[in-house]
Amino acid sequence: MRERKIAPCGSWASPIRAEHVAQAAVRFCQVALGAGGAYWVEARPAEAGRHVIVRRDPDGTTTDLLPPPFSARTRVHEYGGGDFVLAGSDVFFSNFADQRLWRADPAGGAPRPFTPEADARYADGVYDAPRRRIVCIREDHSAPGEPVNSIVAVDLADGAVRVLVEGGDFYASPRLSPDARQLAWLTWDHPAMPWDATQLWVAPVLADGSLGRGRLVAGGCDESVLQPAWSPHADRPVLHFVSDRDTGWWNIHRLRDGRIEPLARMEAEFAGPPWLLGRRSYAFADANTVVCAYSRRGVWQLAELDCASGELTALEAPFNAVGDIDACGDAALLVAAGPADHPAVVRIDLATGAVDRLRSAGDLPIDPACLSTAEPVEFATEGGLTAHGLFYPPTNPDYAAPRSERPPLVVKTHGGPTSAAQACLNLAVQYYTSRGIAVLDVNYGGSTGYGRDYRRRLYGRWGVVDVDDCVNGALWLAGQGRVDRGRMAITGGSAGGYTTLAALAFRDVFAAGASHFGVSDCEALARETHKFESRYLDTLIGPYPLRADLYRLRSPVHHVEDLSCPIIFFQGLEDKIVPPNQAERMVDALRKRNIPVAYLAFEGEQHGFRKAQNIRRAIEAELYFFSRIFSFQVADSIEPVPIENL
Repeated sequence: MRERKIAPCGSWASPIRAEHVAQAAVRFCQVALGAGGAYWVEARPAEAGRHVIVRRDPDGTTTDLLPPPFSARTRVHEYGGGDFVLAGSDVFFSNFADQRLWRADPAGGAPRPFTPEADARYADGVYDAPRRRIVCIREDHSAPGEPVNSIVAVDLADGAVRVLVEGGDFYASPRLSPDARQLAWLTWDHPAMPWDATQLWVAPVLADGSLGRGRLVAGGCDESVLQPAWSPHADRPVLHFVSDRDTGWWNIHRLRDGRIEPLARMEAEFAGPPWLLGRRSYAFADANTVVCAYSRRGVWQLAELDCASGELTALEAPFNAVGDIDACGDAALLVAAGPADHPAVVRIDLATGAVDRLRSAGDLPIDPACLSTAEPVEFATEGGLTAHGLFYPPTNPDYAAPRSERPPLVVKTHGGPTSAAQACLNLAVQYYTSRGIAVLDVNYGGSTGYGRDYRRRLYGRWGVVDVDDCVNGALWLAGQGRVDRGRMAITGGSAGGYTTLAALAFRDVFAAGASHFGVSDCEALARETHKFESRYLDTLIGPYPLRADLYRLRSPVHHVEDLSCPIIFFQGLEDKIVPPNQAERMVDALRKRNIPVAYLAFEGEQHGFRKAQNIRRAIEAELYFFSRIFSFQVADSIEPVPIENL
């Protein structure tokens, strides 16, 4: 048994360093099984955030299909997703620099441009083999005002673009039936977001390639439909989709003989919020077997669904977070992570259960004794309701705190706000816990994973419900004696940055905060943000400008006089979603009030940091800032952060 050193919390030496966090920030998405093997997209911080399409051949050879500087990343909805499409042996992708569709060289040589130069973006495509074309989403920015979204067909012979569906504010998931005779798609209009209200349409594909009369088959003003997919029946494909109809949970349904039938009806979510296009949380292995993932209380389970019987069978795999899924026969390809495993691209043999990790986000060998395991917690919050979170106690086999000391607490607030914290390995969390600092990752009201009613708690109450839940979670832990009531900090990015700033402005609970590209001025966000989110705040706060009073009331920038604790700000200077002036106005206001404040701005970064050196700098700077405020000495050698008024 190891002899532990007695040392103040926050000062423990940890094997998990900031460069490991940056390395593990590699992200995988859009897995696909094709004739050439397995494909996926890697977002690589070490290459300035470049998105690379990777192919794994059946013989185990792995090839990067995009040489530098090409990056497969669309900007449709600004968040992107659905960045490439397999077309037989060809791979077409949206290139980040110009947003044109390009054809990749299967040998990894130079790609070739495919669509003409224009101010347009493409995403979420599907290959129409009989007509030799790609059907996808186009976002046209060529005219003044809001960009125009539509579903188009791009001819593979000459790159000509033909509009198939138009008139709606947004489109997603064009999905062609296996016989290429029907097209399904999703659409929604302002002010709804896709997790609020969407419509699922189906239309026949006519002989000339145009669409016949479409019919609405599911969805409406009170139903969120996601991820349409056709069963691979050659003679009579059946349309499946995820919907929160009836139960209020995102369950898998099918449309058969004109009737909508639920499959595996249960209080669990079979999908996450579609911030990115092209996400798939289920896929057909054969005509009657679906490989799927579902979430309960922040923990994901992989399973097989028998479409004939409705029987759901858990797949034994060491994962508690599952992302994109594809399947074919006895093979399933997915992005997955576990409590002690980095996110990875994984192939599962469905016949034997064998798991093969094709690529991992990190190769750091971590002693499991150094890892803090997520503890799902529930606590009372306002209105007699219950809120959720994941608690991580300080964990390091070489250290223990003095008997009289309780650890500092960092409360993490996820973005979205329609997103969710997950219980899988997160080195950004372990970076803190291995140094003696507790972490509470809050799934506040408005988070996904707990059903529609929980998701809608935030409607009209953003900056109230989320703040209440973060505050009550922290106070609950302090009341149990698990953390130090006087040393509690809160941190978050984007919408989580807003919750952070609102908690600091409107409550007197936290002693420090860190805002990563967070919203400080709700009015400015409503006026300046991009099309996808331009009416999002109608639901979260109220219609603008009719309820401009609420926007000012909920904006931390208008309540700086109520701030009394130190804050550090992190901001990408090319952020189009939350522009830099949101942070800069707060910094100026705090500076004038002589409150300790720090500001780190990053050239070339957008909404969310993608460059390894900036990810590393941000997490080190946040720890350094908290160490100065809470008066503990970090064991690491960290470049100091200039803190004004300290």
